[in-house]
Amino acid sequence: MAADFEESLDCVADIEKELRYINGIIKQKGREILSDYKITPPQFIALQWLFEEGDMTIGELSTKMFLAFSTMTDLIDRMERNELVERVKDTNDRRIVRIHLLQNGASMIEEVIKKRQLYVQQVLRNFSGAEIRTLKSNLEKMHQEMKAK
Repeated sequence: MAADFEESLDCVADIEKELRYINGIIKQKGREILSDYKITPPQFIALQWLFEEGDMTIGELSTKMFLAFSTMTDLIDRMERNELVERVKDTNDRRIVRIHLLQNGASMIEEVIKKRQLYVQQVLRNFSGAEIRTLKSNLEKMHQEMKAK
């Protein structure tokens, strides 16, 4: 029983390490892809949040990205100048300003995500269909467990 526990701890340590390495490689590849665009990694992350979740206030975005409100404001200003987003007054409460993703921003996100997906597809080219489905299922399960905690 103790041997199983030790083996399990070693396995968990290996999983954490592999996930960390994979994350680092994907981040680096993402930066390489972004170098073709006039956008910084934090701007990409902000656009991605807006793309996936819809309009948000600067405060909501800064909380999701763990950035100071003032930093987020500067980021939004630059993206607005590049016509990726716009500030829109909330229809229910005119005091609230939401950040809205413009078509240029949405198109950019779609292009970058497509390139990232093609990269992952290349990485998985030597995996069988069953291995890919199992990996997908296990990653989804792990994500759900993390969200629940």
